[in-house]
Amino acid sequence: MTSLSPYDNLSPVARAAYRSKSAAADLAPLPRAAKDDALLAVADALEVRTHEIVTANAEDIERAREAGTEESMIDRLTLTPERVRAMAHGVRDVAALPDPVGEIVRGSTLPNGIDLRQVRVPLGVVGIIYEARPNVTVDAAALCLKSGNAVLLRGSSSASASNTALVRVLRDAVGGAGLPADAVQRVPGEDRDSVRELMRARGLVDVLIPRGGASLIRTVVEQSTVPVIETGTGNCHVYVDAETDLDMAVSILVNSKASRPSVCNAAETLLVHQDIAADFLPRALDALADAGVTVHADERVLPYGAASRANVVPATADDWETEYLSYDIAAAVVDSLEGAVAHIRLWSSGHTEAIVTTSQAAARRFTQLVDSTTVAVNASTRFTDGGEFGFGAEIGISTQKLHARGPMGLPELTSTKYIVTGDGHTR
Repeated sequence: MTSLSPYDNLSPVARAAYRSKSAAADLAPLPRAAKDDALLAVADALEVRTHEIVTANAEDIERAREAGTEESMIDRLTLTPERVRAMAHGVRDVAALPDPVGEIVRGSTLPNGIDLRQVRVPLGVVGIIYEARPNVTVDAAALCLKSGNAVLLRGSSSASASNTALVRVLRDAVGGAGLPADAVQRVPGEDRDSVRELMRARGLVDVLIPRGGASLIRTVVEQSTVPVIETGTGNCHVYVDAETDLDMAVSILVNSKASRPSVCNAAETLLVHQDIAADFLPRALDALADAGVTVHADERVLPYGAASRANVVPATADDWETEYLSYDIAAAVVDSLEGAVAHIRLWSSGHTEAIVTTSQAAARRFTQLVDSTTVAVNASTRFTDGGEFGFGAEIGISTQKLHARGPMGLPELTSTKYIVTGDGHTR
């Protein structure tokens, strides 16, 4: 009589989670060299198999266009050979970073002679629920592998072919390098039941990280029994202060909004100090027009629109809280720096806010008063990014205040444990 496997009566999602848990246990004690070798194998495989990945991605793009998907979402979905090479480069960057596992956070010898150390350890099994961003598949896998975690990837059905191809490439490379291939898995199933089951896999999955729009994030936060690291939407602001360099302000504004409007660190609202509005807004509106941006203007910005090349429309109450992810921006004139801060506090998602100013006092005041994950002074909002921060990549940008905040790199994918070493000590 053949005995049943303990997995036989489990759902496909639960079986995947159990395999992840086993893989995580095998990964945790591995030395850096073993993990780095696997990451370099992943990077090489991405480049060698670029055609396979881009061909699969073309299926997703075709389905998206047939479904009438907005161009900003198609941009997020699209993988080109250049973007695949960029992903491979990002994986190599992660391999070159220090390994956080085993790092001593603090340590001391207690008065009784006991040696106490707090060290970084992997979280275990990390679940990622994300929308049509297939690059997240590679970024998440690379960061989890380097930090000794297994990863369960649940992308949206709109990127199904892309994610299937990417995970196949990743698993082949990881397994070929001698690590457990189950360290990287795609969650089985395309329907919402598989997402709900992942959110309730407490005890098998150690943490969930949602990446996507407000609705997705809210659903995961509210319905999950697995601990969640909340990544927020990007309603980012650029504030142009009374004392400013006009050329710099225009450049930062256009880059923040138009360099890639479909990402979460793109600016969605422009705030202009009343004292500089007459000099700045005509130039800014023309520059935004040249970039193809529609301006949703309050009553103090609207008059400047008539004399500009810009497509300017009246703003509604909804515009101030909207993450457009498109060539649109809301714009308002404020009475003061404090007025800008009040607007940001009311409407910001807590992601990134920027001030453009030549006043050190204004910059200092703005950074003190604004409570977002990142506050930029005379720099584009687009710099809020794990790669730009030198983290190699990011698994998300956390807008919560517990455990991790801002772009999440390798240290944020670890927890800690205490190692207590005595010599026959008793209490």
